[in-house]
Amino acid sequence: MSDTYLELVNGGLPATVAKKLGLPRPARLRRTDPSAVDRPLTPGPVLVLSDAGAAAEADTVAQDLLAWDLDVRRDPRLSDHERWGAVVVVLTGVTHPTDLATPTLELGSVLRGLAPGGRVVTLSRTAPAAVASPSGDAGTDVPAALAAARLGVDGLVRSVAKELRAGATANGLVLGDDVGVGAPSVRGGLRFLLSARSAFVDGQLLQVGTDGGSEPADWERPLAGAVAVVTGAARGIGAAVARVLARDGAHVLGVDVPAAGDALSAVMNEVAGVALQLDITAEDAAERILAVARTRYGHLDIVVHNAGILRDKLLANMTADRFDDLLAVNIAAPLRMNETFAEPGVLGGDGAAPRIISLASTSGIAGNRGQTNYAAAKAGIIGMTRALAGPVGRSGGTVNAVAPGFIETDMTAKIPPVPRQIARWGSSLQQGGKPVDVAEAIAFLASPQAGGINGQTLRVCGQMLVGQ
Repeated sequence: MSDTYLELVNGGLPATVAKKLGLPRPARLRRTDPSAVDRPLTPGPVLVLSDAGAAAEADTVAQDLLAWDLDVRRDPRLSDHERWGAVVVVLTGVTHPTDLATPTLELGSVLRGLAPGGRVVTLSRTAPAAVASPSGDAGTDVPAALAAARLGVDGLVRSVAKELRAGATANGLVLGDDVGVGAPSVRGGLRFLLSARSAFVDGQLLQVGTDGGSEPADWERPLAGAVAVVTGAARGIGAAVARVLARDGAHVLGVDVPAAGDALSAVMNEVAGVALQLDITAEDAAERILAVARTRYGHLDIVVHNAGILRDKLLANMTADRFDDLLAVNIAAPLRMNETFAEPGVLGGDGAAPRIISLASTSGIAGNRGQTNYAAAKAGIIGMTRALAGPVGRSGGTVNAVAPGFIETDMTAKIPPVPRQIARWGSSLQQGGKPVDVAEAIAFLASPQAGGINGQTLRVCGQMLVGQ
């Protein structure tokens, strides 16, 4: 569904009127154009800044960016008519909150030179926490100043994101203490956040916990040869996921209920995939999916739990059948299927590492009026993701989730016009996302370069003003 207001305020008299009245003026976001050839990763040169203790790591980051044929600079001065395509701030050396002042103020001094659709990305370290002993006694002490400095980066990033305009975004990668800035997942995460693929990811801090992962032979087709199943693939977000995974080189098995058979076949024909009409609440759903994937391709590597339904009602009006039906599809089915998919050796083939990615929601993080059942299920997805990260990670795979905010779909098109527009404005980017935005995040988490990201929930919400 198109956002008529966004189109109106991006040109002509309506734009002038909106500016004079102080109305929101959302920008057209910089998204990936599959038809473009040799499209630039960023819309201008990239500036690399750092705190005083991270100069050497900033040099490493700059060298890595140069390998992508980017115009990388360490001097914040711009030539006439230039705009920064991105600013990368390396904050891995901070040990006290006062260490944040100089690099943050230097970032502030260049923000007016950020190009439309530009990016700000920070690299920082995980804040330490005390570890309690099994007996319940006080755990290992951690330096309070170090914890304060590192967690301070989170507030910094989220606040900068709220100040940016013209479709620019700010996000951060938070590295474990043993993770180098040149690790595959750091490079992969940085490339994703710099690119047009992260258009609707804003104000987010993504944890990179290990040095795991590997760089793809082709950054444009990182999933070449991988086999993926997408549930709920007939329309909306599921169809977009199928298209993006196929674009990135994957063979796609699309699953949906028989009632959506025609739409599913159309999408699978478009991506040269395989359609499987199946109710995912069936006891043998995982086994049937595996059988089709192995018969057709020999293996299955990526599982995307996208299928879901809505049964919204205020809790005072909620009925047992509405609550139970939603839980059966949105959380019980993925849990049951993962009893099979999460077993060692079931997923992965031809060198591909297992990937399980599930659709959560900002409703599961912050709650939403009239969605007690939906919010419970989507919060459950986040819990499932965290619980499975350990066992799947030990077998070389990852389990992650993506939490969309307001996305322009057939479902949100049914919301009355005024509440729909208010929902669009409830994010830092002042607009709704598109199904492709969610699909791009899923494709990144499915990629080999995301192997060090495990147990995480990545919000794709334009920094929706709810929850974290």
